[in-house]
Amino acid sequence: MSSEAARRIVVTGATGNVGTSVVRLLSEDPEVGSVLGLARRIPDWSPPKTDWAAVDLADRRGDLADLFEGATAVIHLAWAFQPTHDPATTWRTNVLGALHVFEAAAAARVPKLVHASSVGAYSPGPKDHAVDESWPTHGWPDAAYCREKAYLERVLDTFDRSRPRVRVVRMRPAFLFKRESASEQRRLFGGRFLPGPAARPELLPFLPDIPGLRVQALHTDDAATAYLLAVKSDVRGAFNLAADPPVDAALLGEMLGARPVRLPRTAARSAIAAAWGLHLLPASPHLFDAVLRLPIMNCTRARTELGWHPERTAPEVLAEFLQGLQQGAGAATEPLRGRKVG
Repeated sequence: MSSEAARRIVVTGATGNVGTSVVRLLSEDPEVGSVLGLARRIPDWSPPKTDWAAVDLADRRGDLADLFEGATAVIHLAWAFQPTHDPATTWRTNVLGALHVFEAAAAARVPKLVHASSVGAYSPGPKDHAVDESWPTHGWPDAAYCREKAYLERVLDTFDRSRPRVRVVRMRPAFLFKRESASEQRRLFGGRFLPGPAARPELLPFLPDIPGLRVQALHTDDAATAYLLAVKSDVRGAFNLAADPPVDAALLGEMLGARPVRLPRTAARSAIAAAWGLHLLPASPHLFDAVLRLPIMNCTRARTELGWHPERTAPEVLAEFLQGLQQGAGAATEPLRGRKVG
């Protein structure tokens, strides 16, 4: 793609875990003329060629089409993980907000829409072999995150058929980590008072080995590279994104020098449900149920059609993230603010 064609890119959710990596890569790319980052709160961070606009997708009164005018691509990353006890609130931001983005992109005649879907959009699948992008995307209906991701897949099915001139790309990444996301993800999933120093290997003599707890991970910067490649090419459709190897208790135990100990699903779920019910743990037991059922993804299409290859292995990604947890790492945006607890 020529630099003329890649002149202006708009990114929603530009100050989060994925957004900061995507904006940084776009701002450094010579084929990108300008970047407009949309976020609820304008950051102090000022990467090259980047402007900011304050937008809350839960409030549909603003005219996004004006902001999208003249854009070569819209990358939709905005997502609210909390509050898990109030799915109507996350629905307003994640689903109704996304519909607003899609409609505005169509109204502004943006030629490419890149949407952040997820492995969480997939229906329950195998853990012993990988599935490609044709695997059903109906999610795990009991988990709000999966339900919302799957709903937007259906919305984009219709959008694809009704607006064939718009190239729609759906990224379906595995769990995304980087050092700078450690504090945010600790708050979102472990709770704001969970001490980061508890991630030290010497404090973990054993690890719970729960049947089905085998997932994939990816460095956020590697995912951002895939977004950049999608913007600069003529691809459309869905792309799985994950690093090797899949992560399970045996791999984590080897990394941390801890012994895996078998723990029944029911015992683990009961503990999570109790903590969630008491508002001690933000991550819901419904999301735990979903994680145990997520398929392992085959990423051949991203490698062959995008030319994408992750630079970091899953153990390298987790080692960096754990170091970030211990150090209270963060970045100069409100979602990624760093703070060490304990």
